[in-house]
Amino acid sequence: MPVTVTRTTITTTTTSSSGLGSPTIVGSPRALTQPLGLLRLLQLVSTCVAFSLVASVSAWTGSMGNWSMFTWCFCFSVTLIILIVELCGLQARFPLSWRNFPITFACYAALFSLFCLSASIIYPTTYVQFLSHGRTRDHAIAATFFSCIACVAYATEVAWTRARPGEITGYMATVPGLLKVLETFVACIIFAFISDTNLYQHQPALEWCVAVYAICFILAAIAILLNLGECTNVLPIPFPSFLSGLALLSVLLYATALVLWPLYQFDEKYGGQPRRSRDVSCSRSHAYYVCAWDRRLAVAILTAINLLAYVADLVHSARLVFVKV
Repeated sequence: MPVTVTRTTITTTTTSSSGLGSPTIVGSPRALTQPLGLLRLLQLVSTCVAFSLVASVSAWTGSMGNWSMFTWCFCFSVTLIILIVELCGLQARFPLSWRNFPITFACYAALFSLFCLSASIIYPTTYVQFLSHGRTRDHAIAATFFSCIACVAYATEVAWTRARPGEITGYMATVPGLLKVLETFVACIIFAFISDTNLYQHQPALEWCVAVYAICFILAAIAILLNLGECTNVLPIPFPSFLSGLALLSVLLYATALVLWPLYQFDEKYGGQPRRSRDVSCSRSHAYYVCAWDRRLAVAILTAINLLAYVADLVHSARLVFVKV
């Protein structure tokens, strides 16, 4: 009886589901010679070089520099763990179901590509441009280059491992599953920008927006964890209906935040600040600080992005026929 092939296990069929050739042999060095293995090696090397170049000259300071360094180190560490699991054949001891591991990694890869993309953009625009010419700046520029390579490598991973039409697969490899990753990632960025409680504590409407971001993040995280732990059967309702309900609720909540956040942050009638030039905190222009007005604008933009993601999630979830492998 033929079974579905994953990239990292030996099965009764001869080609992988993505058409990349023979599947990787479990617990063998040949795991590194397959296309996916070579791609992961590229991810490993590029992120390692990126944070090594920056660390060698201490070319990171402040929240933006720390964010970029964390990104490279995190991506390197998780990719290294995945390669070790494949090389040593430890899939059976992996804390998550190995049957869902390729789908899980597709989710990780989507998150990693967003991480590296953010570092590739944030690091040069908020840090490198303020460095004086010399060895430190050269290392920082080189780190940005390798960060871009890592971003492309992780994006390629997503393209290879995502679900194709007609394939029998799990939820996390589908468009709604990857959208869940995007939604939680954007929410984390929003939380970083609103870490200064002075941005919202003075208005109940803004506190409601923060509650919306937290509630929707928790709901999306629950959906991801249920899939990774294969616990979808514990729900009292069918899982597709549960997902559609979450998406609909999140769309409604984010719609209120999209209206209230800009209204109370930028409209003078509601105590907002419509012009950046009036914000004295924005007069300081350096790599280590993001002024309050810029934070408010960033959150407004990210709110719109996440609302679009939830709308797309709702549309796809309503159409998705989930087939459990």
